[in-house]
Amino acid sequence: MVSGNIFHFRKNSWPPEEYINRTSLQLLDFDGGAPPEQAWRRKLNTHANILKEFSITFMEALKMMRLGLRLWSYVREEASHGRRAPIDPFNREGKPLATQGVPLGGMGSGSITRGFRGEFRQFQILPGTCETSPVMANQFSIFISREGGHKKYASVLSPGQHEGIGKCTDQGLSSWGWNLSGQHSTYHALFPRAWTVYDGEPDPELKVSCRQISPFLPHNYRDSSLPTSVFVYTLVNTGKERAQVSLLLTWANSIGGISHLSGDHVNEPFIGEDGVSGVLLHHKTAKGNHPVTFAVAACETQNVNVTVLPSFGLSEGSSVTAKEMWGKMEQDGHFDQDNFNSGPTVPSSAGDANCAAVSASTWVEPNGKCTVAFAIAWSSPKVKFMKGKSYHRRYTRYYGTSERAAEDLVHDALTNYKRWEEEIEKWQNPILKNDKLPEWYKFTLFNELYFLVAGGTIWIDTPLPAADFMQDQKHQSKITNNINNGHNDIIGNGLTYDEENSLTTSSEDEPEEEDKKRCLNLNNDSEDVGSFLYLEGIEYIMWCTYDVHFYASFALLELFPKIELSIQREFARAVLFEDQRKVKFLADGKYGIRKVKGAVPHDLGTHDPWHEMNAYNIHDTSKWKDLNPKFVLQVYRDFAATGDLSFGAEVWPAVCVAMAYMDQFDRDSDCLIENDGFPDQTFDAWTVHGVSAYCGCLWLAALQATAAMAAQLGDSTTAEVYKRKFMKAKVSFESKLWNGSYFNYDSGSSNNSKSIQADQLAGQWYMASSGLPNLFDDFKIRSTLQKIYEFNVMKVGGGRMGAVNGMHPNGKVDETCMQSREVWGGVTYGLAATMIHAGMEAQGFSTAEGIFTAGWSEDGFGYAFQTPEGWTMDGHFRSLVYMRPLAIWGMQWALSPVKVVLSAPQINMMDRVHESPLDFTSEGGVKKMVHKAKCLSGSVFNCAC
Repeated sequence: MVSGNIFHFRKNSWPPEEYINRTSLQLLDFDGGAPPEQAWRRKLNTHANILKEFSITFMEALKMMRLGLRLWSYVREEASHGRRAPIDPFNREGKPLATQGVPLGGMGSGSITRGFRGEFRQFQILPGTCETSPVMANQFSIFISREGGHKKYASVLSPGQHEGIGKCTDQGLSSWGWNLSGQHSTYHALFPRAWTVYDGEPDPELKVSCRQISPFLPHNYRDSSLPTSVFVYTLVNTGKERAQVSLLLTWANSIGGISHLSGDHVNEPFIGEDGVSGVLLHHKTAKGNHPVTFAVAACETQNVNVTVLPSFGLSEGSSVTAKEMWGKMEQDGHFDQDNFNSGPTVPSSAGDANCAAVSASTWVEPNGKCTVAFAIAWSSPKVKFMKGKSYHRRYTRYYGTSERAAEDLVHDALTNYKRWEEEIEKWQNPILKNDKLPEWYKFTLFNELYFLVAGGTIWIDTPLPAADFMQDQKHQSKITNNINNGHNDIIGNGLTYDEENSLTTSSEDEPEEEDKKRCLNLNNDSEDVGSFLYLEGIEYIMWCTYDVHFYASFALLELFPKIELSIQREFARAVLFEDQRKVKFLADGKYGIRKVKGAVPHDLGTHDPWHEMNAYNIHDTSKWKDLNPKFVLQVYRDFAATGDLSFGAEVWPAVCVAMAYMDQFDRDSDCLIENDGFPDQTFDAWTVHGVSAYCGCLWLAALQATAAMAAQLGDSTTAEVYKRKFMKAKVSFESKLWNGSYFNYDSGSSNNSKSIQADQLAGQWYMASSGLPNLFDDFKIRSTLQKIYEFNVMKVGGGRMGAVNGMHPNGKVDETCMQSREVWGGVTYGLAATMIHAGMEAQGFSTAEGIFTAGWSEDGFGYAFQTPEGWTMDGHFRSLVYMRPLAIWGMQWALSPVKVVLSAPQINMMDRVHESPLDFTSEGGVKKMVHKAKCLSGSVFNCAC
């Protein structure tokens, strides 16, 4: 737990009164309309800075020339097949701006982001596709008429003029009232909610708060899958006259970009139950993708009247133009009630936009208050990947596969959002009310979770999408027996993907149908959470990139542990699988097979996930040194945290195979792996020679975790093997890398071999997070962390940038490559967590605050809600909207009470192996995950049933 005052620069980052006066806050404190004290804030008139993308030096360009040519050729080849390469630095869409905000919707059903200035952008409805430009027809607007008609106001609730709205003389968007200055309006973000407060804009006597609510509800696996959001407007009339207020939601039949111009789109008004009425927008997608239906709706009450305009266009030839629609609202404040009876519109023509509008009107008495609620939902029941396979999204389990489910989604959103808010507040309040935590940490912790919605997440409704990884329990028994007999021929017991693309097993015995069903899901039905994917980043389109998931997974384990275990199960099965199809690796131009038995895959694929893993093809990741140890460390952490007996039994054979696979990289028989003189780990541009601090530390941690897991599973033979390997490897590691104050970058003789790497104690981070003994004595751990803090943190921008990856011992940044000179948010958060575990809370929070200052603060680079992989000292980013910064939840893991159900052996297992049976009687933060294991013949457990 946090002790004492650990604030570095300030306790309160932004006093609320600097953004909105307290009188307005008090007036809006009605039905949730007032924003919280702890939130990320922006004035709506804040300038939208253009972000600066990274560039490489001349020498780096020379070194990477051949790679660049091969990558260019590969990108063109993929484009010829109508596909986007997973990494494409040559084609950029638009200019990245500092305008992002909280995304809409739950996880895995597509997402839309609403920028803090009010625009809807970042459409990610189709897998792996992100339409970054805003759809300017999608807006909230307000129309106010004071009793007597002397005062009238009309404005789009988004400030200033924007690109893409046309000329002021046409019939389209430019004819609307873009009158909001934004000077007195503020945005407040605390994911998964956001508040926009219009403090007397456009009517000086009307306070307006728009509250955005999405169903991101930890441990609620149903509602968190729903593609919908609610917008609740709180209206406070401070004037002496009644005010007729009409709020308008306009929406284009579009999934981003120019898709609204492709034609054949149909809009359809509807009147639903409980006063929920609106318009369905049926969108016909291109390239064989499944259709999408949007629903925009409002809730009619005794005081609120809802009307719709099913269709209007943005050009002069439209039957109803945007200008005419706006004029109708200015004059009447509502549409004709008969529009609900108009039926579906005629399919739109190619080149014509088809937009819809929903109006909600009410009277607000002098000194009176009122709420008006809107909802947006989108239903795309099937998700299709580029190479043809389609799956049902998770929400269809509850809403069926009809495209009209969008109507039910908006209804349920408008009738359930108050319950959602209660769940959100129950989750967030213990952290928000903890006075020992700095304000910036509280809201950055929650807001970094945006990535689990906006990180291209896909959640499908099946425990496993294919039988590719099925294996019978005889296989598991054989693998375990081989491990107990000294690891001979251990890799030969997996699965093979042959040249004819058919899957075979190396066993002569095919599993029976019942065994297959058991293999698909060893847990009972209540544990089935489907299959979940999230991108490495919107610029690096690879699903569940595992070396990065190592950092990000703390968020899933803390909030959605069943999803975390499902991802681990998929990688465990993948360890035993081989895909012999040939792949050209772009770094050296050589060919190899796509997936090697025993090697943990880099990712689950791009255009055919689960079936075609390792979309990453720059290096041969079967030779990477960090993936297998990271798999073992995550498996042990999750096993210890959940106490899930079935999970432990199911993944244990894969753990043993993954560890045995690494023996080939121990060239001098000291039980310590060596790197191979190329970037063979997550820092894939940073070459490593010999033993490395990063991979070596991960390997030591994996040896200890394997020994601990074996002991806890009752496999004393394997525990003894890995205990002895750890003891020998640790001596070699310290003798080759420890220099008296930190561990050298590697044991080679290059000019950066003695560099101070920020992430050198990543393995120790996982030991502390998993309740296992420290890898090194306290002096070495604290000395290393202090050295990193003094050099990598404090010598870079005065500690206000985060931790630079590499620093020479003379105090100069390591310029070996672009990655050595970058600050990585995820690595910095992981480093901060390691410091907290080591009792260095002040240094940990000071280190992490640099990421907030550089990335999220008003004086920073503008990376809020799009935190990149990294940035340089002058603020050039690389890879926006990236997975790794979710590692901030590793800090929360370190700050929270003990999270492990399975305690480490009470005696130091490196001196003596603990062999007592499993004990699930201890209390832990996620103990509710524990459940009785099913009978598993041939497992490491001695089944007594």
